Amino acid sequence: VQLQASGGGLVQAGGSLRLSCAASTRVFSNYVMGWFRQAPGKERDFVAAVDWSGGRTSYADSVKGRFTVSRDNAKNTVYLQMNSLEPEDTAVYSCAASMYRIWPVPSTTYNYWGQGTLVTVSS
Repeated sequence: VQLQASGGGLVQAGGSLRLSCAASTRVFSNYVMGWFRQAPGKERDFVAAVDWSGGRTSYADSVKGRFTVSRDNAKNTVYLQMNSLEPEDTAVYSCAASMYRIWPVPSTTYNYWGQGTLVTVSS
């Protein structure tokens, strides 16, 4: 599966952005989809994930209540709505796909990755 993320940009603190990730695959619903981010000089961290149907989601504590992950299986696309953005959210955001069959999936099971999209939040 090939993944293409988009929607990053520069936003002021308190603002919002919506990231999208389009997948090239015949059966998008076979994959759990996740979002990860990597800030400058730091390791890549898990942000959010959504299950095969979109019925279950999980979030990192740092984004709970501010970010919402969703998917549209008819469009082979996963989204990350980011509200109340903070300068600490500045990072390259990447989408990933996992074929693991038990929810929640371990971060180590994501073996398909898209290129990142840069989100910069100014104070």
